[in-house]
Amino acid sequence: MKIYTKTGDEGLTGLFGGERVSKDSARIEAYGTVDELNSFIGLTVTEIKNEEIKTLLLKLQNQLFVLGSDLATPLVEKNKKYNIPRLTKESYLELEKEIDYFEAKLEPLKNFILPGGTKGAALLHVCRSITRRAERQIVSLKKEVNIGDNILIFVNRVSDLLFVLARYENHWLNVDDTKWEA
Repeated sequence: MKIYTKTGDEGLTGLFGGERVSKDSARIEAYGTVDELNSFIGLTVTEIKNEEIKTLLLKLQNQLFVLGSDLATPLVEKNKKYNIPRLTKESYLELEKEIDYFEAKLEPLKNFILPGGTKGAALLHVCRSITRRAERQIVSLKKEVNIGDNILIFVNRVSDLLFVLARYENHWLNVDDTKWEA
């Protein structure tokens, strides 16, 4: 099988279920940004020093693949036959547990912080900002079509998790977060 199919040469792409949509549609923008985030997390893992964070990021990459397939599969009756994995309430509750676990190891924030510190932490902050862009795109998509309730909550938790992991990577390596000074 060749990697190129030529089916997208006219600016359209297929969703799970067969529907063809423009490559610049809100749905494609949303899951395209999730794909970008997943790729950037892959790069970030190469710079993270803490093994606990690396393991969690690899798990998160798999969850982001579920998110992408969830976004690529319209919530309509005919698509139920595909048995596409979807995000559940447990998906974001699990992230909340991870956030609480790592946050408990950190000093409470008393100032706003700037992205930076170690290279790994800085990359986690870039991942967080990509997540926020994906979240904005998903909000736009949700105004157009039913995507359920779990996706938006999950993405919001991902950005919180990445923020906490950036702080923890700095903490673990004894590097102070950079405080914002107005």
